[in-house]
Amino acid sequence: MNIRFIHARILTMEQDFSIIENGELWVEGERITYVGEFIDTIMDLDPALSQVQLPVFDRVIDCKGNLLMPGFKNAHTHSAMTFLRSYADDLPLLDWLNQQVFPMEAKLTPDDIYHLSKLAILEYLTSGTTANFDMYLTPDTIAAASRDCGFRTVMVSGVNNFSQSVADMEKWYQTYNEPNDLVSFILGFHAEYTCSKQLLEDISAVAHQYKAPVFTHNSESASEVQQCLERYQMTPTVFLNGLGMFDFGGGGYHCVHMTDEDLSIFKEHNMTVVTNSCSNAKLASGIAPIQKILDMGINLAIATDGPASNNCLDMFREMFLTTGLAKLRENDASAVDANQVLYAATVGGAKAMGLTQSDVLAEGKYADLILLDLHQPNMQPLNNITKNIVYSGSKQNVALTMVNGKILYERGEFFVGTDVEKIYEKANDIINRIKREV
Repeated sequence: MNIRFIHARILTMEQDFSIIENGELWVEGERITYVGEFIDTIMDLDPALSQVQLPVFDRVIDCKGNLLMPGFKNAHTHSAMTFLRSYADDLPLLDWLNQQVFPMEAKLTPDDIYHLSKLAILEYLTSGTTANFDMYLTPDTIAAASRDCGFRTVMVSGVNNFSQSVADMEKWYQTYNEPNDLVSFILGFHAEYTCSKQLLEDISAVAHQYKAPVFTHNSESASEVQQCLERYQMTPTVFLNGLGMFDFGGGGYHCVHMTDEDLSIFKEHNMTVVTNSCSNAKLASGIAPIQKILDMGINLAIATDGPASNNCLDMFREMFLTTGLAKLRENDASAVDANQVLYAATVGGAKAMGLTQSDVLAEGKYADLILLDLHQPNMQPLNNITKNIVYSGSKQNVALTMVNGKILYERGEFFVGTDVEKIYEKANDIINRIKREV
C-alpha cells in the first residue's frame, strides 16, 4: 500500500532535532521513498521532472500540522508477562522473581505466550512503539504473534540454569535472522546470577563462533552485585567480560549499580546500556547513572521492562522518569537533557537492536513511524516540540502507529488482524486458569 502524508511537521532524527515545518512523507510498500518539504506539484520536487507524475497513492493523509517522527524502540521487554500485570506487586526484586514470577511462569504454555504477546503488542502500538526487544520463554510463538500482528520484534534468548539452552539459543539465532523479516534474534542470557559459570562459558563460545553481540540483565540490584562479588570477587560486568562475553559488543539491561570499571568496559566494547527507570523505581532497585553513561559516550537505550514489573508499557512515562530521576540523582536540573532522552528512545534503541533500517525517517528506510497529535492541551503552546514530547507528552498524543509501511493503530482503532476484545478475553482466561492451578 502506498501512503502519502502531507502538511506534517517532520522530526526525522537523521542529524539533529530540527523539524520540517510543512513537510510530506511518502511510503511505498514497506519503505519511505520521500521525506521533505510539501510538494504542490512534481515541479516543486524537481523542475526537470515536469512530465513525470507523482506516484499513485492508495491514501493521502493530511496531518494538519501534527508531527511525524520515528517510532519508539522499547529496548527491553518481556511481553507475555502481561498475564502478571498488577498480580505480584509491592515486593523486593528477588522475592518478586522467586516467589511470584518464576512459579507462575512455569505454568505457561507456548500458546499462552502467543496470545499474551499479542496483548502487549496492542499496548506498544498505543504508546507509539514500532519495535520491541523481547526476552521470553518461547521465541517461536513470540515470532508468530509479531508476524501475525505485523509488528517488528527483536528477540533475545534468556538462557539460564532452569530453561532454554545454549543449543536452543544457537538454533533460534540461525532461524530468525532472515533479511527483511519483521522478526530477528540476538544472543543473550537471563543474568549472571541464574547461570552457572560453565553455562556462561558456553554462551561466550557461541558469541565468538558467530562474532555476535550478547545482551543480559546486568547489575539491576545492589544484592545481585554483592552476590557476584562473593562468588567471583568481581562485579557482574567485570566477571562476564573476563569470559570474553562482550568481545563483539552487546549490552546490559538496567545497569543501575555500575562501577567506573564496569562503564569503561561498556565503552571499550561499544556496548549499550538499556535503562528501565520505572521498573527500577517500582522494585526499589535504584537509579542508574545516566548522566555518567552519556558523558562517557556510551550508547543509551530506553525500555519499559515487562508489564509485571512496570506495569505499563508506556515509553512516554519511561522518558520522563529517565530524565526526572537522573536530575534527582545528580541534584542537577540540567542533567540528562530531554533531547538526549528522545534520541535514546528512538535511535539509541534502534542501534542496540540492530535496526539500522528503522532508526530515522529517511529515503530507503523502513516506514516505522508515528504521528503525534499536537492539537491537544498538553502539547500547546509549541515552544519546543521535542521537550513537549518528553516532559508533557503522553499516549493520548499517539494518533497513528505504522510498522513496515502498514498502519497498525490509528486514533483508537487497531489493524492487527484480530478482534482486540478476543485478545483481552484470552488473556483473562489464561491468568484465571493459572490461578486455579496454583
